[in-house]
Amino acid sequence: MMRIFAGNLSPNTTEKDLTTLFSGFGRVRSMKLMQDVFSGKCKGFGFVEMEGHEARAAIAGLNGKDLHGQPMKVNEERPREKGRGARRR
Repeated sequence: MMRIFAGNLSPNTTEKDLTTLFSGFGRVRSMKLMQDVFSGKCKGFGFVEMEGHEARAAIAGLNGKDLHGQPMKVNEERPREKGRGARRR
C-alpha cells in the first residue's frame, strides 16, 4: 500500500474529482482531501492510498496534469521534516 500526496489543488476540487482521476489507474483504497473547516473548500492538498504498482502509475500519469486550471503536484508521501510547521514559543 502506498500513500500519495496530491498538491497544488484548486479550492474547487472535491473528493469525487480526485477519486475519478486516480481510479483510472487502479483501486483507490482511501482518500482524504484537506478542507477548510468553515468554508468546506479544499485547502490545496490531499492524500490517496493505492496499491504500489497502481500508485506509481497514477503518480507518473497525473503529476503535472491540469485540474480546474492548475497543474497538480503528485508524488509519494514523504515524512514531514522535524520542526517544519511547528509553532515557536
